[in-house]
Amino acid sequence: MKKAIGIIEFKSIPIGIEATDAMLKSGNVELVMAQAVCPGKYISFITGDVGAVKASIDNGVHKGGTFVLESHVIPNIHPAVVPSMLGTGTIGDVDALGMIETINTISGIKIGDVCVKAANVTLVEIRLARGLGGKSFVIITGDVAAVRNAVKAVEADLGPLGVITSFSVIPKPHKDICQAIL
Repeated sequence: MKKAIGIIEFKSIPIGIEATDAMLKSGNVELVMAQAVCPGKYISFITGDVGAVKASIDNGVHKGGTFVLESHVIPNIHPAVVPSMLGTGTIGDVDALGMIETINTISGIKIGDVCVKAANVTLVEIRLARGLGGKSFVIITGDVAAVRNAVKAVEADLGPLGVITSFSVIPKPHKDICQAIL
């Protein structure tokens, strides 16, 4: 995993694809994911060294113009974030289940990074916008105290921005709930 991840959310699919192409051509970065998401948006994620990612995101923002909804660079991204975005995270026994819902895609990625940096939790999945009306949904596990601490850290860091729609911590969730959502 490289040192940074860059994310842009576009309100136009064709412009998002064009801007993503410009981002990839502008620097030494790798494409993690680029796809259309609900409701008619396009998201692009790149990774690389911090400077290259920042330059590439700046290029994408310039190319996307008024079609850019939001962009962000997360330097020193936790290594668990990208696998959880791609749905390749794993889960063992579940002592506590934490879930956080956000109003947009980029906030979900920031929240996942905050969670795993703030407490000893496992980042299981960051569900991104598809079938969620443009929202994202973060799932973490760990012991009850760690999951609560991660959620508190998210509330402190991102709560004032108004991007969290809801959250829940379930101690000792029923195995059928875990199977249903994981």
